[in-house]
Amino acid sequence: MIRDYIESDQSTSPAPVSKPAPKKSQSILQDILLEATDIETQLLDKVLMYVRGMREPNSLKEWVVMRLQMDGYEASLCKTSWVYSFGHKVIQFTGDYDYIDVMIMNQNSSYKTTRLIVDMDLRSQFELARPTQTYKELINALPAVFVGSEERLDKIISLLCSAAKASLKENDLHIPPWRKAEYMQSKWFSKNCNKVSVMLNPELGSDAGTLDTGVTTETATETESLRGATEA
Repeated sequence: MIRDYIESDQSTSPAPVSKPAPKKSQSILQDILLEATDIETQLLDKVLMYVRGMREPNSLKEWVVMRLQMDGYEASLCKTSWVYSFGHKVIQFTGDYDYIDVMIMNQNSSYKTTRLIVDMDLRSQFELARPTQTYKELINALPAVFVGSEERLDKIISLLCSAAKASLKENDLHIPPWRKAEYMQSKWFSKNCNKVSVMLNPELGSDAGTLDTGVTTETATETESLRGATEA
């Protein structure tokens, strides 16, 4: 509610129409999406298969993690938190987010792994109040479910945050700190990341509503240290 109030305009004048043409951002987004590897595409197909034609369970992300684990993937739920400082007065904004983390063993080396991010609702993270038509079209081209590397996601964040800034400016709206790329990146790339293990209750079967979760104390920094030790 606070975000909508800040980003909305109190006047009753109609929202400005975007300037015609720039399809450049959409083309860039399409290029980024087409960079998906075969492994990323296969994983996305798996995730979509899990949730297709089923009633939404109470904990969708936990359900997907469980199904990935059942199919042999090293998957976990990541919960990030961060503090973002803004301006000369060092105003701090705290945030938290969760997404699915999947570690894929490199086919050419059993000692190296690739980290893929699965976000079940990526598009909603970039929605704006009163967006311009250009920004609407860009958002609509963004998949709701994203599966990809950190590099690809970072490209999407940079592109969408830049487009959001242009949309807000065109509507003469203030650009809040949580719309900046640095803040958005913290959702997926924060060093303060807890991995949550998802376990199936054997007494209750595989119903999506019978998931148990437990939070580990492993941080992203510790994960990188362990990964480096393995590769060494």
